[in-house]
Amino acid sequence: MYVATTEKNAQEGHPWKLNFDEASNAIGNKIEAILVFLNGDHYPFTSKLHFDCMNNMAKYEACIMGIHAAIEHKIKVLEVYVDSTLVIYHLKGEWEARDPKLINYHRLVLELIEEFVDITFCYLSRNENQMANVLATLASMIKMNKQEDVKPIQMSIFEASTHCYNIKEEEKDNHSWYHDIL
Repeated sequence: MYVATTEKNAQEGHPWKLNFDEASNAIGNKIEAILVFLNGDHYPFTSKLHFDCMNNMAKYEACIMGIHAAIEHKIKVLEVYVDSTLVIYHLKGEWEARDPKLINYHRLVLELIEEFVDITFCYLSRNENQMANVLATLASMIKMNKQEDVKPIQMSIFEASTHCYNIKEEEKDNHSWYHDIL
């Protein structure tokens, strides 16, 4: 699931944010990445992993998917946020990746980030990473065929009840408001 296009020239020089997460359950592992533009537009990407992996491997998979999406959209300035201290400290270079399963992931991310003019990695609490967490959980709950293509999910925030938008101007008939009730 992904959004294929972004605003033209929106990528040039403007910082984008990348949030990512993973979710695992009995059905399998799912990964989620969200590119967020300055104006608040969210571009979600999600995938199901058809191989067994541990939690941190799935986090790296989500990170790599998000970075690939940013490169594909020619984004040059990126702020990466995740709720995993292990992955963040690896990517910041403060901790060494020693787990043999994570070393190649770490190397790949380091190669990919050379495509950016500026990239920063930041820790984000689980509460602040809600959008990526919710979408990863949603993706982990859906059992899909490999051939199915799911269109992007549109989410909106409504400031008023839906019926308020459909109220039409009342016609003036010089009767009191309770006339029809009587």
